[in-house]
Amino acid sequence: MRLTILGVLSALLTTGLAALVVAPATPAGAAPHSPAVVSRQVVFELENTNATTVLCAPDNQSYRVRARLVGPRRDVLGHGDALRVNVLVHDLGTGPWFWNLQRHPAYDYATKLARNGETSLVLDRLGYGASPLGDGDATCLGAQADMLHQVVQHLRSGSYHFTRARGSTPAAAHVVTQGHAVGAAVAQVEAATFDDVDGLVLMSWTDGGATALATRTAARQNAACGGSADYAPFAATATAFRRLFFASAPRDVQQTAAALRDLSPCGDATSLRRLLLSSSLGAGRVEAPVLLLFGSKDALNRPDARDQQASSYGASQEVTSRTIAGAGSALPLERSAAKTRAAVLRWLG
Repeated sequence: MRLTILGVLSALLTTGLAALVVAPATPAGAAPHSPAVVSRQVVFELENTNATTVLCAPDNQSYRVRARLVGPRRDVLGHGDALRVNVLVHDLGTGPWFWNLQRHPAYDYATKLARNGETSLVLDRLGYGASPLGDGDATCLGAQADMLHQVVQHLRSGSYHFTRARGSTPAAAHVVTQGHAVGAAVAQVEAATFDDVDGLVLMSWTDGGATALATRTAARQNAACGGSADYAPFAATATAFRRLFFASAPRDVQQTAAALRDLSPCGDATSLRRLLLSSSLGAGRVEAPVLLLFGSKDALNRPDARDQQASSYGASQEVTSRTIAGAGSALPLERSAAKTRAAVLRWLG
């Protein structure tokens, strides 16, 4: 009997040690059994038109707007179940890289979401990244919201294309827009105007709470657009950029971001004040659930404006507001990026 018990214990111990040796460790920030992730460049055929309440005039021409679909392989290739796509909308002073910082994998928001089962569309808005616009005065923020609406509709119908890979692009059963700063305002105006998204994640945005620093920076950009220039930076120097967007991000992340910062089309920059008005007036018409995320050390938004922003969505099904301690405006790139992602993933459910 004693020998039998010892034999059983020995077998259990051997099995346990084998499991420890064989079982792969879960990467930091990834869900257990995280799916294989792929990234595919896609293109949308869009009209640079403006059917929103933002008073600005684009050129009404057709353009190819590019984006990157990042998600679990089976979903990106159209083999999954009902698909939810998170459309990631960047700010004036950044670009699509903000959401997909591949040089720093720990801060690659889209890929980190994908490892938790979410599919994202990293959008290069017209005039930024891989969606060039010859004349920066030919578009405006009202048109950016209109084109975002077109992207949402094309996602739902599957009417867009892979640029290199073969096969059909997946159609989305659900679409959530996620915007940062002015990108959040663009997403808000789109939702208020067209009521076609299933949720809004708005990072570092208040309709009436800009700090004096944010106001001065926008005024300088407008002045730069007042001459012959049709593109101008939101932050003129790398130092100014880092002061505006960061409070805790690692130095190398800040340096990479500052080097990648985009020039803004002047049509976007000069229509910002009109976007603010439309965003403020339209907030009460947003019916989709809203998640507001702020950094406690955001240099662009006053702390007292957070509660006022949350109270402005009178028609929304549900409004959730969260402030990330110690973070600046660039929430996905700050040291607390994992907390930002966790808040978004909990809210998405």
